[in-house]
Amino acid sequence: MRTVYVSRWARVGWVVLVLGLVLGGGCVPEQLVVSPLGMVVVGPGEAVHIRSVEALTGIGELGIPRQRAVAMAIADYGPIMGHRVSMGAGLDAQCSAEGGAAAAETVVGDRRVVGVIGTSCSVAAVEASPILSEAGLVMVSSSNSAPSLTSDLRGNAGANYHAGFFRVSSNDLYQAQAVAAFAYGELGLRKMAAMHDGGPFTSGLAGAFVEAFEALGGTVTLVAEVSRDTTDMVPVLTRVAADGPEGLVFTLFPEGAGYVVRQVGEVEGLDEAALITGVSLMFAELESVDAYLAGLEFSFGDSVNGATGRSGDGVYADYAARYGEGANPAYVALAYDATTLLLRAIEEVAVADGTRLYIDRARLREALTNTADFAGIIGAISCDGFGDCGTGRIHISHYSDASVGNIAEVPVVYRYEP
Repeated sequence: MRTVYVSRWARVGWVVLVLGLVLGGGCVPEQLVVSPLGMVVVGPGEAVHIRSVEALTGIGELGIPRQRAVAMAIADYGPIMGHRVSMGAGLDAQCSAEGGAAAAETVVGDRRVVGVIGTSCSVAAVEASPILSEAGLVMVSSSNSAPSLTSDLRGNAGANYHAGFFRVSSNDLYQAQAVAAFAYGELGLRKMAAMHDGGPFTSGLAGAFVEAFEALGGTVTLVAEVSRDTTDMVPVLTRVAADGPEGLVFTLFPEGAGYVVRQVGEVEGLDEAALITGVSLMFAELESVDAYLAGLEFSFGDSVNGATGRSGDGVYADYAARYGEGANPAYVALAYDATTLLLRAIEEVAVADGTRLYIDRARLREALTNTADFAGIIGAISCDGFGDCGTGRIHISHYSDASVGNIAEVPVVYRYEP
């Protein structure tokens, strides 16, 4: 028997649906009333279906480790009430708006799917989130960080917030506060410039940094925007140098960040400027580098995931053994925790009736929203009403050896905790 999806009907009010005839004689459990978002019914011998939507091409370093960690978490978590969990084929959102929309449309075309882990990039989530939300699905991201996807952390929804979106990655407002505090308090900088590529992730982070730095008493001399495909950074760096900033925050993807680092020495006036960017710079091919990398906390070690009993060290070791290579520990831990958070919520709301499983979509959203102090590898995970579930802890590392490819080997010089 195929899995049956009962479509939502929010606009026609509340109705109690009797599914016995649809399911060939099966009866809906007495305590179950179908909500406006509908329900997934998993039949005898069928799997609970979730999907992984990550960036697997182009900027695949971001998504491949995460998808692998999703598969590991599913295996470690095991069946849900006697039903195995299937990830299906991983979907490639390509770290683009078009890729996010296409992947989301593929997901909603499969009525068996209960929830999604992803996306890798905020630009993809901006397009995927409304499609999945409209279909009644939940999405739990281990990577998206643009404030617009959730809230301003002061109770106001972001421009791209849609119900059903959650993330264990931290809101970029925390990283912006960390970078501002580090630049102003630790490095003693008072004049900064910023660069971004206009996307929701990069522009949101740059804007949040400007607000945080100026709140401390600093001055931002210029906020420059470059297109994501820019390779010649000298013109924009020349504009940046004109105002004599003591430091430059550039919230760019690996390729763009790499061009900045390689070309900044060609511009008079920036030779002494402190360079601050994200850990993705480590994916750029560099011969030399001297920059500060800001990103999510990555040293979890003995922290244990409460759903599987696996420690961070154990999961990392398993990852290396399975795939023959290492990965950014934060990528692995966050994707692993995001997956177990979703599976735990599914199991919490699922109602078993014989060999059938009933999963109410609205109750699943509610269960995720009500998450409080779930023990993850990244620490205690609690979600707010806008889907922010991250810890907010940020590490800033001093990257001075381009031959180092593991962020865990780059010295941490500043730790931030909200």
